[in-house]
Amino acid sequence: MAAQVTNYQCPNCMAGLRYDGASGRLACDSCDNSFEVSLINELNADKEQEAVAAGTEPQWDIQMTGGFSAEEAAHLRGYSCPACAAEIICDDTTAATSCPYCGNPTIVPGQFSAQLKPDFLLPFKLDKNAAIEALRAYYKGKKFLPKDFSQGNHLGEIKGIYVPFWLYNGETDAAMRFRGTKVRTYTRGDYRITETDYYRVTREGNVAFEKVPVDASSKMPDDHMDSIEPFNYNELVPFSMGYLPGFLAEKYDEDAETCSKRANERIVKSTENAFRATMTGYTTLTREYVNINLRRGEVRYVLMPVWLLATKWKGKDFLFAMNGQTGKLIGNLPVDRGRYWGWFSIIAAPLAAILAALLFLL
Repeated sequence: MAAQVTNYQCPNCMAGLRYDGASGRLACDSCDNSFEVSLINELNADKEQEAVAAGTEPQWDIQMTGGFSAEEAAHLRGYSCPACAAEIICDDTTAATSCPYCGNPTIVPGQFSAQLKPDFLLPFKLDKNAAIEALRAYYKGKKFLPKDFSQGNHLGEIKGIYVPFWLYNGETDAAMRFRGTKVRTYTRGDYRITETDYYRVTREGNVAFEKVPVDASSKMPDDHMDSIEPFNYNELVPFSMGYLPGFLAEKYDEDAETCSKRANERIVKSTENAFRATMTGYTTLTREYVNINLRRGEVRYVLMPVWLLATKWKGKDFLFAMNGQTGKLIGNLPVDRGRYWGWFSIIAAPLAAILAALLFLL
């Protein structure tokens, strides 16, 4: 028997509920009613506990007759949809999805056992339409973007995903020394004089860091996740499965210790940048000595809202990510080489003429 999952049903018509970020409530698209998350959590408390208990038992009994390798099969899970009884197949990190047969939002509570349950969650505020509009706005002003990409482009997939993150707290003690110069140039008579003064620039101190984010899913491209920051952590709420219906959700597959290397690098780099920002008024700064010691603090496990938009153009895949709270979007775009070299020639020709004139005068 497939492992148990659950979904949240409308108390009025029993249709599936989805979390609506704009209102902060669970909405029913069938009867147009909406409900507070806390109310639906209370109504579903017993069902959640039963599903969690079932989810801790040995999972999936799929009979693999071919097609998947042993390694691939080891990461598959089978669940029975509580609405239509169809079997849902997904991987071992999926925590929320939807049934491909009846469309009901489905949650896998067993993925949130005591060892895996997130501390906090940042609810979605922006919906799918906002993500599509943000992508259209992202296209605008891109002079070298091929016209047929933006005009004829059709998004292949749009997914709202709660992505697992680790948030690191810590403090650094730092001592730095730089060689600084101040250069002054002036004219005296027929001479052009350059004076250079040299300085030893030192800084010592400590910097406290709070909630440094690192995504905890190997599926997510790190550069995309870093680029859609920052998130407003003032809107974090204690984790509740009531915010998951209607979205996908992943549990972490990279633990806090594995991800700590990226967190350490970000903290150390930010510390040096913060100290450098105080060294103003110098023409050049050359690093001579930097010593930064990190004291690790607590780590929190949270889920962050991300819209992923994917498309294919001329056989190539393009992925865009949007912050589901702030709307910040990032992604890679193709370049029209013809337009690029056309603009380059327009700019280069006048510059070449000016350079030739200057050489002639000399």
